[in-house]
Amino acid sequence: MTASAPLAALDAAPASKERLRLWIRLLRASRIIENELRERLKREFDTTLPRFDVMAALNRAPDGMLMSDLSRFLLVSNGNVTGIVDRLVNDGFVVRAQREGDRRTSIVRLTPRGQEFFRGMAAVHEAWIGELLGDVSEDGARRLSSMLKTFRSNWEDEH
Repeated sequence: MTASAPLAALDAAPASKERLRLWIRLLRASRIIENELRERLKREFDTTLPRFDVMAALNRAPDGMLMSDLSRFLLVSNGNVTGIVDRLVNDGFVVRAQREGDRRTSIVRLTPRGQEFFRGMAAVHEAWIGELLGDVSEDGARRLSSMLKTFRSNWEDEH
C-alpha cells in the first residue's frame, strides 16, 4: 500500500502541471484581450472598461439595479461602483433614484442617452471581440465556454 502512494503522487503531478499551464494561458489571454479593449474603448469612445462594464450590467436591468447588487454582479467593492456611477450620472448616462421606502439605498439605471451610447459601444465591442477571438471556431468557443461555465458552477457557491 505504501508503494502505491508515491506512484499516485507521480500521476497527479502532470495533471497539476497541466492545470497550472492552463491557468497561465487563461490569465495571459485575458490580460492581453482586456488591455486591448481598454485601449480601444479609450481611443474610440473616450471611456474606460469599468464604465463599460457598469453600463453593460445596467443595460441588462432596464428597471435599474440596487448599487449593492451592481457591485456584487461586477465583483467589485461598493466604493468602486459609487465612483464610476457618480461620473456616469455627471455625464448624463445614468440616473440615480432613492429606493421607495428606504432612503439609504439607491437604484441606478441607464438614461435614454446612456442606452443609446451603450448600444453603439456594445456593437463595436462585439465586433472587436470577434476580431480578437477570430481564430477560435464557433464550436471551439461553445465548448470552451461550456467548460468554463462548469468550472464556475463548481466553485461559485463557495465564495
